[in-house]
Amino acid sequence: MIGWWKTWKALEAKGIMGINRRNADYVLKYNKRSLYPIVDDKIITKERAIAAGIHVPELYGIISTEKEIDKLDTIIGGRSDFVVKPAKGAGGDGILVVADRFEERFRTVSGRIISHDEIEHQISSILTGLYSLGGHRDRALIEYRVTPDQIFKSISYEGVPDIRVIVLMGYPVMAMLRLPTRQSGGKANLHQGAIGVGVDLATGLTLRGTWLNNIISKHPDTTNAVDGVQLPNWDGFMKLAAECYELCGLGYIGVDMVLDQDRGPLILELNARPGLNIQIANDCGLTHRTVAVEKRLEELAAEGVHENPEERVKFAQGLFGHV
Repeated sequence: MIGWWKTWKALEAKGIMGINRRNADYVLKYNKRSLYPIVDDKIITKERAIAAGIHVPELYGIISTEKEIDKLDTIIGGRSDFVVKPAKGAGGDGILVVADRFEERFRTVSGRIISHDEIEHQISSILTGLYSLGGHRDRALIEYRVTPDQIFKSISYEGVPDIRVIVLMGYPVMAMLRLPTRQSGGKANLHQGAIGVGVDLATGLTLRGTWLNNIISKHPDTTNAVDGVQLPNWDGFMKLAAECYELCGLGYIGVDMVLDQDRGPLILELNARPGLNIQIANDCGLTHRTVAVEKRLEELAAEGVHENPEERVKFAQGLFGHV
């Protein structure tokens, strides 16, 4: 019992946020239930982002009913690569990434050859709610396939690496790069075996990595160092993350972004209940940072002042940078 108490006190001193605190003090406090559909449905998120002038992967089409599956050829057109996603999917499940055509068939990003019928079957499964939160009926979206920036070639396996930023009331508080591995099947999902790498908020320089709850410095598949990598266009990522507060109105979110080699930083999706592994990757607790933002908000409220996204980024980078 004493050992447990000491461990808890040590975590508390380091500012480590547990799931109960996250839920009670942040998710419930800052996220109105009525706004959840904006982030839980990727199509709504995308439409709002487009309306706000925020960059997202281009939407080719939406399929809402079994009958609309007939529109697939029209939506794909002559394109050789595209992504099929459930609008309300979670954890990367149900996503089909087509990288190329092979005669009358298609080649997925992992090299598997699939037929047109198999794509239709996947869409049908999405519509039934197989991958949706709570198993409710869903919609399928077909969108632009992101081509990762060349900087990720040596530290990622197959899929698309993404950047997760935790944002409190428009202030970025912590960032992590998620790198696909062979274990994760090319998906940037930590629970499936992707690597989480902390990122210095001030500079965009990667810190240490965490993989399957172990601290690592090299990618297990490419054997290249994952720390000390300079992420390009970092201030662009920070501004995008900060702007998502105005986009969705939720006060505590995880913003997932990608770096496309042609289109630069793009918003992939928003999460109203972001996970806590980001603290391990950064060797730093979230609580000290969230409390600092809340203190800042109190000071600004007393002065009757609101900061814009650029000012919020500047504050966060000045206070939370590692260097």
